[in-house]
This record gives sequence, structure tokens and C-alpha cells, in this order.
Amino acid sequence: MPELLELRGVSKIYGNGVYANREVNFSVKEGEIHALVGENGAGKSTLMKVIYGMEQPDMGEIYMRDERMRFHSPQDAMRRNIGMVHQHFMLVESLSIAENVTLGFEPSKLGFIDRAQVRAKVSDYTQVFGLDLDLDTKVSDLSVGVKQKVEIIKAMYRGARLLILDEPTSVLTPQETVELFAKLKELKRSGYTVIFISHKLREIMDLCDRCSVMRKGEMVATVEIKDVSLRQISEMMVGSGYSEKLDKEPPAPGEVKLRARGLVNVNKFGKRVVDGVSLAVRGGEIVGLAGVEGNGQSELVGMLFRLLRPNAGSVEMLSRDVGGLTIEELRALGVSYVPADRMTLGLAKTMSIEDNLLAAKLGDRRYYKNGLIDQRKVRRMSEALVRQFLIQCTSPATDAKMLSGGNMQKVVVAREFTQAAEVFIVEQPTRGIDVGAARFVHEKLLELRQGGAAILLVSADLDELFKLSDRMLVMYNGRVSAFFEDVSRVSEQELGYYMLGVKQQSAAEIGRAFHG
Repeated sequence: MPELLELRGVSKIYGNGVYANREVNFSVKEGEIHALVGENGAGKSTLMKVIYGMEQPDMGEIYMRDERMRFHSPQDAMRRNIGMVHQHFMLVESLSIAENVTLGFEPSKLGFIDRAQVRAKVSDYTQVFGLDLDLDTKVSDLSVGVKQKVEIIKAMYRGARLLILDEPTSVLTPQETVELFAKLKELKRSGYTVIFISHKLREIMDLCDRCSVMRKGEMVATVEIKDVSLRQISEMMVGSGYSEKLDKEPPAPGEVKLRARGLVNVNKFGKRVVDGVSLAVRGGEIVGLAGVEGNGQSELVGMLFRLLRPNAGSVEMLSRDVGGLTIEELRALGVSYVPADRMTLGLAKTMSIEDNLLAAKLGDRRYYKNGLIDQRKVRRMSEALVRQFLIQCTSPATDAKMLSGGNMQKVVVAREFTQAAEVFIVEQPTRGIDVGAARFVHEKLLELRQGGAAILLVSADLDELFKLSDRMLVMYNGRVSAFFEDVSRVSEQELGYYMLGVKQQSAAEIGRAFHG
């Protein structure tokens, strides 16, 4: 296959003198699915932004079919048939499928949008994905898996023949992932080219033709998937000491430390997004919560941590009704929280790493001297946590906004896991984190569990849930659809059926989740 895209000696240097990319050589063949992997901060996102015209390289050249290119904006990249589907979707929720796909590229007739032509063109692309939906359906009414298809269709509608997909399976069930892979292979056979960015190495082994590995801003290898093992790719990314196996002791659960009774949350449209959910988490165990995003998990967590007020139901933590507590009082009681959205709830981006690490420890008198914050103690604490949690930065004084997404997540995890807490509510702790850092986070969660903490783990990563959970709940359409006392007795495939609402346990089976 000929080279479709080639980067030669591309470097990107940010204002603080840090190389995000250093003399990177990278090429993609026409009609292949090419994986791009690397640890957080390895430079993957920056490289894709350079290709898509969102960033300008400081050195190096970009070629398409041996013609030198310069992309000053995403519009330039689109004109050369490059499309990008971001991890966080760029759809307008209040607009329809057809309106989202054609937004800014609407065909016109006599100066007006030609709606008949819009429908005909969009329909051609939806048929490729087998989407049998009314094109006037609002995006807000779509499942996460369908929204992703709409994003890909939008890129194709705008002429993309090279698709950049950033962590496309992070929010999909196993069944949706299988379906997506089948469609990507169809597109490949039709002559499309795909750059596939993922931390899920097993998926890369199943789907991709070649894999390029980045480390610390440099390209370290490009290999044929058929010639390497999963372990070899892992070692290229994180070093030869990497091992997937976790040392997980059998659980020794104690008393219930977190209990929810009949929680209900009604949204502004009058819909019960959480509809009578009850659960219990004991000290010394990890209870996993699975579900396709948008089925009430985030609202449930919001009620548990007092971010949302329940319309009905109650929450007890450490034998106390916490309904009247503020978040500050909840933290003082011994509750810690890792939010799913690190950008809005997890960090103050314009503050330093050090200040973000200190934020949840302001009540800890160890960091004070004569009534004032002791900057030397704070610096020692932050330097120790930066080392311990593998946060890649020039110093703890670096603004959080200068970090990669994965390193931002490490700051949040470092702050929350080092709290003197007995209850940990943990959402998507390894989203956007590389395999080495994810293993480190998993080990820390198991340490907390062995120390007697009660941990509720909410994750879209089923591998993560199966590795860590002692018991597991599944949510669908605001309710608990399944409860598993023994996680080893359920498969990913079966779990996916409960996540999609295809299967539903009886009330008696689900009720066991409440009794602990």
C-alpha cells in the first residue's frame, strides 16, 4: 500500500521549552487501520493536532501522497479529506442527526438550505452504518454508541477519507465495540484509512494492521501487528518491567460504610434519571458499577457526594445520615471522591499542581505553622506525590493546564487517594491513562481496600471492573438491572446484555445489593 500521510522530523515545542514532539517520523499507508499508542504525555494528542491543523509544528514537514502540506486549521485538513472524531463528542445536543452531520456544510437551493438534499445525502451515510433512525431525531435522545456513529458519519459527509479516532471505544459496551470494529473493517475495504488511538491494547491487536509507539515525545517504533505480542507493545510503551497481573488478595469485608436507600433524581425535563436505586458497600471491598454512560451513574454519584439533592431516598456513610452535610463536612467525615470530569470538577486548571494537591488538605493542620500554610511542608508533600504518582511535569509549581489529560488525572487521583478517608467514590479513575499508570492506580485501589476502605468504583472500562471488583452492579435506564455477588461468574458478553437492557434480573436478585 502507498503512503497516504507522512510526517518527517516533526517537532512541537511549547512556551516553557518542553518538547511535546521531538523529530517525529510517522507514516500511514492508504487503506490501513494504524494504531497510535503511548503513555500519557508521550505526545500522541499533540501529533494528531498537528495533522488536523489544530497545532502548527515548529519544525518538520507533512506530506500527503508525496505533496508537501501545511495545515493552518482543521478546515485545511478537511479540505485534504482528513477528519477527526474526538474522545469527547462535538455534537450539538439540541439539533437533529441531519442538522449535526451537515452543520456548516448544508447544501443550498435558491439561497436556502435544501432540506430534501440534506436528508438524501445524510441517509446515504447512515445506511453505511445501518442506522435505521429518523434523521430528525435530536442527538440528546441518542445512546452514546449511536452518537459516536453520528460523529464518524459527520466526518465522512465532509469528505474525510482519513479518519482519526481518539479513544473511540472508551464509552462502548462489548457488543457496540464489536459492531464498530466490523464497520471500520468495512470502511477499510472501501478504501478508507484510519488512525486509531487507544490505551486498550487488546483492541489494537484485534483491529489494527500496524502500530506506532511513542514515548516522551519521540516515536520509538512502528511494527506490524502480526509480528508482535501484546506484551511486546506494552514493554515498548512502559518498559520491560510491565506486567498485567495484579496481586489481589481475597476480600475481607467488614461493616457497611456506604448505604443508599431508594435514591431518585428527576431531571429538568421531568424524567427519572435515577429511579429508586439502593446499594451497600462494605469496608474492605470494591463494588463496581457498570453501565453505558447516560444511564444514571453520574447522577447517582452526584447524590452520593452531595453534588445533587435527591428527590427521594437517603444516603448513610460511616453510620451517619449525610443528607444535611456540605461537601466540606462530608470530606471531614472521611469521604473522598474522584470525579469522572477532571476538567470541571477535578482540577482548578489555572492553579499549580501543588495548589491542586493541597486543595483537599486545607483542614489538615500538619501543613500549617503559626496559623499559616507552611510552604516548605506543602512543597515537600507535592514533590513526594508527583514522584509517587508518576506525574510528568517540570515541577509542582507548573500550572495544571500545562499537563496532558492523563497527567491531570494523576493529580486528581494523587490528591484523593492520599486523603485520610474510609469511603472512596471513584469515577473513571484511569480514563485517558496509559497502561503503566493504570496499573499503578489499580494497585493503589487494592491497597486502600486492604486497609479497610469501602470503595464504589464507577467505570466504563469493563477490564478494569473485572480486575478490581469484588461485587458488581449494572445500571440501565436509571435503575439497577443486575447485581453479581461473584464477579468471576459473569462474562463481559453477558454484562453487556444487562448494560443494553436486553436482560434484567428479578427484584429479589437485585435486592441483595442493598444488604451488604
